Amino acid sequence: MLGFSPKLPISEEERQWVDEGFRRLEKLIGRRRMLEARVITPTAEDFPDSYDKTPEAAEKLFSRLCNYMKVEPSEIEFEIFPDETEELKALLPSWRGSGGKRAAGLYMHAMEERDSEGSNNREQGAVVAIRSSQLKDPLSLVATMAHELGHVILLGGGLMTPKSPDHEPITDLLTVFLGLGIFTANSAGRFKQFQDDRRIGWSMQRLGYLPEEVFAYALAKFVVERSEKRVVWERHLSTNVRAYFKRSRAWLAKNPQYVATARPIS
Repeated sequence: MLGFSPKLPISEEERQWVDEGFRRLEKLIGRRRMLEARVITPTAEDFPDSYDKTPEAAEKLFSRLCNYMKVEPSEIEFEIFPDETEELKALLPSWRGSGGKRAAGLYMHAMEERDSEGSNNREQGAVVAIRSSQLKDPLSLVATMAHELGHVILLGGGLMTPKSPDHEPITDLLTVFLGLGIFTANSAGRFKQFQDDRRIGWSMQRLGYLPEEVFAYALAKFVVERSEKRVVWERHLSTNVRAYFKRSRAWLAKNPQYVATARPIS
C-alpha cells in the first residue's frame, strides 16, 4: 500500500537553522551537555516546592532552575521588576541587558572597568530580572527564567555577544538543548480566555523568539540525536506542539542523514 511521506511543519531554511544551531551549541558548550541533559517536566517530581505566586516562591524556583541548567545561583542576583522595564534601566544606568521594553525577563551584566594597564578594577556581576506579571503564570515563568539563564551561559560566559544577530533565538534553542524545551515550546504560543460583564473571548500570547513549529522540530532533533526510543515526556507538550513534534520526528526517521548520532562526544 502506498503511503505518504511525512512533511516537516517548518521550512527548509528553518530546518537548516535549527540543525546548524545544534552544531553551534555543541561547539560552544559540548555535545555531552545535550546527551546527558535531563528533560525537566511540569510535575511535582521536578518542582516539589509549593508555588504561591510570591517573589519568595519565584526565587526558590529560580534556584532550582539554576541547578538544572548547571549555573551557580550564588553568582546571579535575582530580581523582580514592575511592568515598566524603563524604571529598572533608570535605576541601573551602568548595566546593559537583553530584551526590549516589553521583555518578560532581562539579563544584565556589569560592564567591565579596566585600569590603564588593562586589569579589571571590579568583579563582573550578573542580574536576572523577571517582570512581576510573570509570577501569575508558572509555565511562562519557568520558560522566561530558562531563557534568561541561557543568556547567563552564552553571554555571561563569553561564548556569544549581544551583537550576534541571532543570539536571542539561539538562546531559545539552548533551552531545548539543555532539557527545558517543554516549557519554552509550550509558552511559544498560548491562548488565554478573557471574560467581563459584556463579552467573552480569547487572546493569543506569544513568549520567546521561536514559533511553536520550530520549537517542535528542535525537540524532535533533540530526541533523535540522543537516540531516545520512548519519549514519556511527550504528553506534557501542548496539543499543537505535540502534533508538530510527531511530524518532525517522523520526518527525521525517514531522513536519518540529518541526524548526527554517530558523531563522537566532545
